[in-house]
Amino acid sequence: MATAIYMPKNGMAMEEGKLIRWMVKVGDKVELDQPIMEIETDKITMESEAPATGTILSLSAKDGDTIPVLATMGWIGEPGV
Repeated sequence: MATAIYMPKNGMAMEEGKLIRWMVKVGDKVELDQPIMEIETDKITMESEAPATGTILSLSAKDGDTIPVLATMGWIGEPGV
């Protein structure tokens, strides 16, 4: 079972965030709560963590993209499952 990587909602008024950069690439193994991306909101720039332990299966957002909150940006899971 795969887990979605999504744009976190950090504040009641937040509607979108900008992906500054991925800190991982497809095929990397990650641990729960490991920083995997840097995002920018209208108030701050911060790191966001992996929502699960596994392998980065896909990353659909690109550095510089503006993404709505809770939109899927990639997937973490086990390859071939």
